[in-house]
Amino acid sequence: TLFRSAREWINAEDVQKHSVHTLVFRSLKRTHDMFVADNAKAVAADETSHKLKMDIKLRTEYGPVLHMPAVKESREKPVGESYEQYPAHAGQESEYAVTGTHPYPAVPGVALTADAQIQRMPSEGAAQSLALALPSSQSRTDAQRVPERTQPPSMSLVSLESGGTKNTALMAKKAPTMPKPQWHPPWKLYRVISGHLGWVRCIAVEPGNQWFVTGSADRTIKIWDLASGKLKLSLTGHISTVRGVIVSSRSPYLFSCGEDKQVKCWDLEYNKVIRHYHGHLSAVYGLDLHPKIDVLVTCSRDSTSRIWDVRTKAAVHTLSGHTNAVATVKCQAAEPQIITGSHDTTIRLWDLMAGKTHVTLTNHKKSVRAVVLHPRQYTFASGSPDNIKQWKFPEGNFIQNLSGHNAIINTLAVNSDGVLVSGADNGTMHLWDWRTGYNFQRIHAAVQPGSLDSESGIFACTFDQSESRLITAEADKTIKVYKEDDTASEETHPVSWKPEIMKRKRF
Repeated sequence: TLFRSAREWINAEDVQKHSVHTLVFRSLKRTHDMFVADNAKAVAADETSHKLKMDIKLRTEYGPVLHMPAVKESREKPVGESYEQYPAHAGQESEYAVTGTHPYPAVPGVALTADAQIQRMPSEGAAQSLALALPSSQSRTDAQRVPERTQPPSMSLVSLESGGTKNTALMAKKAPTMPKPQWHPPWKLYRVISGHLGWVRCIAVEPGNQWFVTGSADRTIKIWDLASGKLKLSLTGHISTVRGVIVSSRSPYLFSCGEDKQVKCWDLEYNKVIRHYHGHLSAVYGLDLHPKIDVLVTCSRDSTSRIWDVRTKAAVHTLSGHTNAVATVKCQAAEPQIITGSHDTTIRLWDLMAGKTHVTLTNHKKSVRAVVLHPRQYTFASGSPDNIKQWKFPEGNFIQNLSGHNAIINTLAVNSDGVLVSGADNGTMHLWDWRTGYNFQRIHAAVQPGSLDSESGIFACTFDQSESRLITAEADKTIKVYKEDDTASEETHPVSWKPEIMKRKRF
């Protein structure tokens, strides 16, 4: 029955057959009708609506200053008349808005209305007479402005046409300057801590500043007393090199990751592993905790970063996009909340909510192994063998290059005073002034007795919470602690600064 009804329906809808020529012709006609119409052409501008739009824009953007500099008494007068014709005894209630000698700003492409005509610049006598009618605070500032007509060295005179006569207005001209670096005391080595049986790969200081944690190639995590440098505890559990450690400020937990693909959460009240975060397909190179929410971010040789819910162990997002191992990851409370640096030479700023890349920075030519966020400014730095680069959040705008540390940079650290430390694979450590990029000290500490010179390498460095100590994790199996030299002064260690304006490259 179904087949029969279908056949009847086809017969009822008698399809009209056409020749191929007719069909082609109709198709051509449809195409012609579709594309011949000038759809892309803009609609003709309507003068009335354009004028209305510009009037609204003018009032919205310049509403508070539309009465400048004309007042009610002078609106009927010609534009060319000077300020001498304003009555000095005009009522206190009328609004005066003489604010120096700058012309009234116009909207691009819009003629000034009668309310906002450019007046001639007031002569000194007229300005003084006006000052009598102004409120006391305003008259003081305006009276001070008048003598500024004498040209100071940093000002240049600009000639303006107004009402058919020439007037001169002052415009500040900024001289190109390079800021002088702030003086920082040099840092000196004051303690070497031994105890690990392999390269010390990572380091973290706890929020209370009582102790710090190190992870090593000997597969152990060691906790050390910060004041004395004595070993407090060793934690075993990883089956390969420990590559990252961090202590939570929100809970009594320590997080670690390693080349065994494992990410562990240690409860420091029981000194036991209480959670594992499974998912990475290769060695996990670094990790960081979000400062405001219970979220852990890890980065791996599998080219991904993963976001984990600390409590439930669930993988919230997998941040994929890098094309090579992700070497470093950092978190912050402000947007972008996650920053990663990779061996594919790029830095990515991530949208945490969407789990997608917000910006990709491709300026580096070589692997980016280190990223550090400034503790006070909305900026960050990245380290690569080609350069250390400084960037501005949120879009990752380039600020400047810090050139001169020609080595594989494994780690960066910065404190609130603006001291940036870069530690390299060859054991050298450079200290920089953050603002100017001036390299004020270079350190190459001797290796532990019994080690080869080739075993000098800095894998990680960090400042303690008081920022008075700098702790480095090194390839000679030691932890070195530095402090500022109290005996140094600007006389003993002067800033030998030579501004190199041309050296500041764009990339």
